[in-house]
Amino acid sequence: MFELWAYAFGIMYSPGPVNLLGLNGGLQNRTREDLGFFAGVATAMLILFISMSLIGGTLVSTTSLPYISVIGCSYILYIAWKLAKAKVDINESSRNESMMTFRDGLVLQLLNPKGIIATLPIVTIQFPAADIHGIESLFWIGILTILAFGAPASYSLIGSLLGKRIANPVYFRVFNISMSILLVYVALDIAHQQIYLPWFGQ
Repeated sequence: MFELWAYAFGIMYSPGPVNLLGLNGGLQNRTREDLGFFAGVATAMLILFISMSLIGGTLVSTTSLPYISVIGCSYILYIAWKLAKAKVDINESSRNESMMTFRDGLVLQLLNPKGIIATLPIVTIQFPAADIHGIESLFWIGILTILAFGAPASYSLIGSLLGKRIANPVYFRVFNISMSILLVYVALDIAHQQIYLPWFGQ
């Protein structure tokens, strides 16, 4: 059981596109406005956990994962572009216009290969190893879904603590560009691991 939680916590709370966006929102003091985004992420993880439990990973294989990764990487690059272009203004109306929505969180996490990579081993390998089956698995999926909400939310809270010390909009613009570059790096890293290596690495 410890291995299950160590794996889930490690992969959900490590830097990735969703957590980086949470951090960026926190830096701009948008944690409350981005609650819908966090809920979208958690809902996507709930959908992934349940669907992976039902299909047992048969629809997501080493053959199909690169194709899913192409779509996921493209969406991450779109979010990076959207973030890089966003105008930064510290007033309230600007924050409401640029906040991430429930749909953004839902779509991003559903198309994020990291979400699939997180859920598939848990429900197909670690649940059976821990003798978790049937209705009991729904309880643990619920706990894992709460953890999924907490990952970008915790990054946002950390960003909020840092953001309150900054008043100049120029710094926020620099953060936006930096986060955008990091998202591009994440997309390229996923593309290398999940697309290039399976198709061209051998």
